[in-house]
Amino acid sequence: MSSRRIGVLGGTFDPIHVGHLAVASEVCHALDLDRVILVPTWRQPFKDSEGDATPEQRLEMCRLAVAADERLEVSDVDIVRGGVTHAVDTLTDLAAVYPGAELFFIAGADAISRLSEWREPERLLTLARFVAVGRPGHESPASTATQLVVDAPQLGVSSTEVRRRRRTGAPVR
Repeated sequence: MSSRRIGVLGGTFDPIHVGHLAVASEVCHALDLDRVILVPTWRQPFKDSEGDATPEQRLEMCRLAVAADERLEVSDVDIVRGGVTHAVDTLTDLAAVYPGAELFFIAGADAISRLSEWREPERLLTLARFVAVGRPGHESPASTATQLVVDAPQLGVSSTEVRRRRRTGAPVR
């Protein structure tokens, strides 16, 4: 019996939007994953500003957003842990929840290019394969033994822009 192949997409998700869902769906399909787990962070180490929603609200938004897609699910491991979220902690927790699963950590190519700045980068590479997805304005790297590249749709939407538009009363659909 083959092990489960599980994608892990962490993020602030404030708010979650169609771009996040498109990436999760495309990576799931491209890599023939059994599922992709979205993991809302408590607080990311590389983001200075806080968004509008509480961690609990972001978790619920994610649950509502994935409800119609059986390949996607949401984990609260980072919200329950609290504090600054580091990928190594997320992956360690998920490896314990899904023993024997092959984990694929999904992130923007820009973030993965700075992997050496993350907490315990060497250990990260033992916990998961990394999946880089293109981001507007960033060059996609080449696939390697520890890093796969998936060309996911780059939709012109960002959580920052959604929050800005909501604050000014502009439409967000």
